Amino acid sequence: MKQRALWSAVLVVGLATAGCGSASDTSSSSGGSTGKLVVWDWKSGEPSAAAYIDKAKADFATKHPDVTVEFVAQPFDQYYTLLGAAIQSGKGPDVMLFNGGGQIRDRVDALVPLDEYVADDKQRLAGWDAFTKDGKTYAGPVTLQGHPIYYNKELYTKAGLDPASPATTWDKFLADCAAIDKAGAKCFALGNKEGAGIQFWLSALGSGVLTAQEYDDWIAGKRDWNSPNVKRVFQLWKDAGDAGLNNDGANSTAMFNDAFALFQSAKAAHVIGLMSDVGHWKDFNEFLTPDKLGVMSAPVVTAGTTPSLAYDGGIGYAVAKWTKDPKVAADLVRSLTSTEALTAFYAEAGAIASDTTIDVSQAGPAAATIVGQLKSGKPALHVALSSKTLDLMGRVSQQLLSGSISVDEAVKQLAASDQAG
Repeated sequence: MKQRALWSAVLVVGLATAGCGSASDTSSSSGGSTGKLVVWDWKSGEPSAAAYIDKAKADFATKHPDVTVEFVAQPFDQYYTLLGAAIQSGKGPDVMLFNGGGQIRDRVDALVPLDEYVADDKQRLAGWDAFTKDGKTYAGPVTLQGHPIYYNKELYTKAGLDPASPATTWDKFLADCAAIDKAGAKCFALGNKEGAGIQFWLSALGSGVLTAQEYDDWIAGKRDWNSPNVKRVFQLWKDAGDAGLNNDGANSTAMFNDAFALFQSAKAAHVIGLMSDVGHWKDFNEFLTPDKLGVMSAPVVTAGTTPSLAYDGGIGYAVAKWTKDPKVAADLVRSLTSTEALTAFYAEAGAIASDTTIDVSQAGPAAATIVGQLKSGKPALHVALSSKTLDLMGRVSQQLLSGSISVDEAVKQLAASDQAG
């Protein structure tokens, strides 16, 4: 309790002081700016991001040598609560990090549209759509984030399966899971304590369940929650839990990083992970040599579907409306998405960066497979949902695993939330 209270006290102080150092205070006669920019994120305090931040700051200093940049790293589990308080008060950081999708789209009223400042970066960077609303861009994408299905080739061999040929249909996948169970491992490592496991499930497996039209309609906001295929996604989630495919206690297992640790320790043969900077290929390669780590496509559940990698812009930096000089703050965003900075982020953290010019050929087979799937990839299904609906989906997913709610009731609640906006 004392530690929790101490964190809260520190964060409240950070919230108050970040608003006081806001933005470029004056402009110099030479056209440059002087003052201070405060950045909030949850990445800058990580050792693997140090080189990235250093490169970005150096790039920005060449353009604005008289502007001081202060990064305030916040704990991710409290980040959006703190950001909400800053937005309500109308003061806080000048530049802030967001996940793509609902988290930023729900807060665009507090942000500066960046289109006029980042036009020259549009071709070089991918992932813009995740930071766009009503045709306006609100953040510069740093990473591409997707949800590959990783598998342990060594466990496949132990189970008598061909590690070079993972299942391409759901029925075959279930048969493989049975073999893996006999070999002493679970099929899936799943962490749903935060309710995030269902998001990964929906996006990783959805392209093998929804028809191409249903998938495109979902992303476009024309979601038919009564579709048998939509219900099938949630039924598979429940069925997998009921059949014991997941590790025990999935609802009490944190995804970050307990579920990933189960996969890394060979207690489960598969995990739906990330493709960028945590719970991803580089993390797993610390425990599984690159030749033992596989990446598979979603098994086909609905005949005629073409599974694809689900990905979007992962994280991106945005500019607050209250900043005193939006152009200077936007220049910092551009430095944070510069090729040199993003190359450092890829090299040190294993981030699949938004910069499509970066060469990842030396990263190993798993990363190469992921990057090779980008051209045929589609936006992640869960990213199209509002943060309110995602929160609800997390709760009902826990109830589905515990058996306290039916699939029909879960989908009914989600449809009502989605339609309410």
